[in-house]
Amino acid sequence: MKRRTLLLGALALGTRAWAGPADQAPALLLAQPWQPGTDLTDWWVSEKYDGVRGFWDGRTLRTRGGERIAAPPWFTAGWPATPLDGELWAGRGGFEQVQSTVARQSPDDAAWRRLRYMVFDLPAHPGTFDQRLPALRATVAAMDQPWVQAVPQRRVASQAQLQALLRQVVAGGGEGLMLHRGSSHYRAGRGDDLRKLKTHDDAEARVIAHLPGRGRHAGRLGALWVETPDGRRFALGAGFSDAERADPPPVGSWVTYRYRGLHAGSGLPRFASFLRVRADEARFRR
Repeated sequence: MKRRTLLLGALALGTRAWAGPADQAPALLLAQPWQPGTDLTDWWVSEKYDGVRGFWDGRTLRTRGGERIAAPPWFTAGWPATPLDGELWAGRGGFEQVQSTVARQSPDDAAWRRLRYMVFDLPAHPGTFDQRLPALRATVAAMDQPWVQAVPQRRVASQAQLQALLRQVVAGGGEGLMLHRGSSHYRAGRGDDLRKLKTHDDAEARVIAHLPGRGRHAGRLGALWVETPDGRRFALGAGFSDAERADPPPVGSWVTYRYRGLHAGSGLPRFASFLRVRADEARFRR
């Protein structure tokens, strides 16, 4: 216990207020799509967990958008003052479960006991990812809580091994892979240091308007008029259930969609299909 206390105290030194005021989005490192053919020498590979991004600012667990997550007190009891970046996860295929659990304003204790917090980075650590990894593992080990786990990281020697690992993860019900540059420091925003590799492309867009449906969708949603982070706008009309067309994502919310490449001229997504409301906004629909 003494060693654990000393280690957590040491990790707290140099900790800074990372998330800012309540409900302000934390400055998180975001992923770009993996570029085929990239030299793998400097990259760590892990599974991409299909859950809800959870940022521990040293006092409070927050969503990617900055909202406080109403976790039971026991879930975060004894967590260090140093920030942690991770994913709240309910296992492969458990996205709906974790989303429903996190969206509750009053925590469901039994539901939270089925979640894990998969820690993949230490945002306030000054070192490279190669240097952050042992510190991260030591932090999680010192916490000594079975529901908090360090994300396993590995190296792969070739593109063939990378694709084989991707097929293995997807065949087992996983979403894909994450690749993190070992020589990189933690920098907020989308850069070249964190990459995602999946068997399909996906992205996010903000809902601008609801377009009315026609034919059998008359009186319901026909499509969402959405805007990408770089300002491109398009109609997202596929992938909705009847229930989602009757109660569509509200204007101003962010949605995730799948697509198959981009149109050469416009740069807009090809065959875009609605996937879901972004996880950290689910509570607004309750």
